[in-house]
Amino acid sequence: MKRYILFLLIIFSFNSNSQIYDPVSWEFSKNKIDNKRYELIFTANIEDGWYIYSQYLKGDGPVPTEFTFQESSNFNLIDKVNEDDANEAYDPNFEMLLKFFKKKAVFVQQIEIVNEKSQFSVLGDIYFMTCDEKQCLPPEIIEFDFKFNEDKSHNFESSSFLEESDNKTVNSASKKSKNFWLLFFVSFLSGFAALLTPCVFPMIPMTVSYFTKASKTKSKGIFNAIIYGISIIIIYVALGVGVSNIFGADALNNMATNVYFNIAFFLLLIVFGASFLGAFDITLPTSWINKSDKASDKGGYIGIFFMAFTLALVSFSCTGPIVGTLLVEAASGGYFGPIIGMLGFSLAIAIPFAIFAAFPGWLNSLPQSGGWLNSVKVTLGFLEIALAFKFLSNADLVLQLHLLERELFIAIWVIIFMLLTFYLLGFIRFAHDSDLKYLSVTRLSLAIITGAFTIYMIPGLWGAPLKLINAFPPPMHYSESPNGFSTNSTNNTENNVELKSGTHLGPQGIYVFHDYEKGLEHAKKENLPVMIDFTGWACVNCRKMEEQVWSDNEVKEILKNEIVIVSLYVDERTKLSEENQYETTLAGKPKKVRTIGDKWMVLQANLYGTNSQPYYVFIDHSGNQLIESANFQDYGTVDKFKDWLIRGLNEFNNI
Repeated sequence: MKRYILFLLIIFSFNSNSQIYDPVSWEFSKNKIDNKRYELIFTANIEDGWYIYSQYLKGDGPVPTEFTFQESSNFNLIDKVNEDDANEAYDPNFEMLLKFFKKKAVFVQQIEIVNEKSQFSVLGDIYFMTCDEKQCLPPEIIEFDFKFNEDKSHNFESSSFLEESDNKTVNSASKKSKNFWLLFFVSFLSGFAALLTPCVFPMIPMTVSYFTKASKTKSKGIFNAIIYGISIIIIYVALGVGVSNIFGADALNNMATNVYFNIAFFLLLIVFGASFLGAFDITLPTSWINKSDKASDKGGYIGIFFMAFTLALVSFSCTGPIVGTLLVEAASGGYFGPIIGMLGFSLAIAIPFAIFAAFPGWLNSLPQSGGWLNSVKVTLGFLEIALAFKFLSNADLVLQLHLLERELFIAIWVIIFMLLTFYLLGFIRFAHDSDLKYLSVTRLSLAIITGAFTIYMIPGLWGAPLKLINAFPPPMHYSESPNGFSTNSTNNTENNVELKSGTHLGPQGIYVFHDYEKGLEHAKKENLPVMIDFTGWACVNCRKMEEQVWSDNEVKEILKNEIVIVSLYVDERTKLSEENQYETTLAGKPKKVRTIGDKWMVLQANLYGTNSQPYYVFIDHSGNQLIESANFQDYGTVDKFKDWLIRGLNEFNNI
């Protein structure tokens, strides 16, 4: 399955304007050690945001960097190719611990010359894969040629891909902007949840009353309350800036993905959850609160700022776990993630103080403080504990211990949300809960939602995909029964239908061709259109498309019965016979086609001007494209992909 995951990464490199990416360039040089020994130096210059992998990867994951040297009697290799110290982190796309290089990677191979006077070349190639956080590009082969005992010294430069166009830069910025907006929205909701806890909510009327009574005019009271809200924002954003500056963007990304940090986050969230359930309170030293409270008596803007700081300290037992969890989640956003997270969080807390100061009469509409505030806190505790197991699952996936497989993870979540449902219905009580005389409509509504969610998850124990939460449990293959309990593993066909000649059983039980010519020939025979599926064994987004979109009943029906699918794996490493190998150009540069994957990659790049996957093309029997091509970013939903398929069918039927 890891090979399937690898190809998914290749997808996000595509945008609506076709293009071929070029994030890595290679420089080759040599260094003389003595009369007989030389160092061959391979330097990869890597664009920001991209990386290549170490030679030493374990498991069935991405393609490691590989060096191949042509044998020669003129020199001997000394040991293996040495490499720089690689970064090491857990990659959630491949669900394993990986070693990789960013910005620059240097590899060195020592050789010993047999005859110092002879003229010869050290020939070979490098096989490597380039990825970023969202995608991988097809593996690439770069040839090298070190010439010895010639007058001219040669430095050779190659690149695996072309420079990215301005459109990609805009697209990447747009994508990052969308991610930040999502983070801001989630953080804002988290701040609103913190506002409804017993540590913060009662402070609203107290603080607003203070500003309205202590100020000589209403406008002055409103202004002071606004300053108070701005101070809250400054305090929490400063916390985000501090976290970003202390750890840095790379460390934050490692914190969010490294196996050891995942275990630490699991333990931290369990502690936070237990605190919310009432096991204990997480508080800051009393001396800090006393000093801040004393500073707030100074008056003026400084006094208002320290009033806000006192609120942050006093409410830490409620806000601390939420802030901690939010910072962990925001860490994946790099340097600006924690800052944006704290901005959204603090804004949700600050706004009510300013609004109620401007309209103090609205305070009468607020519900009275009481046991419902503790119920909010307990509910958050259950959610914290549920989220904790996601981090434990990440660590288990990295170590491949198979202690927390998909069924066990879902069973734990079923129990957690079942207990939460019972709590909301009043069947379970905790130490700080008050008597529940009746169920409010809000509480009953939440119980219905959590109860329905619990029942929804139960079929997942028997192999149901659970699309609503597919980002949380381990993947389908990381399971005691990856094919589902009801699946007969000895039966490799669906409904006992024999495989058609030349086809393979593909995603969702759909038969696909892996050969372009055979697929086109079958389409002519059956008078059906062809959908070329440029995909890859290690393409993460390809798997997402197949699991989340192809699984729709209407989409599956079209793919299975109304078109012929030709799935071309651009990372297929099966060698072509020597007579079928050839040299061509790829984006204006020489390219040797040695493998089946090379053949399909060149076909995609030269015909359709892109080297990213998944990439879908609707063609007729002559190979003519009928409608625009489809990619994951623009057509990665059921409705859009189904509409694309229907338009392709209509166009084919019209001709």
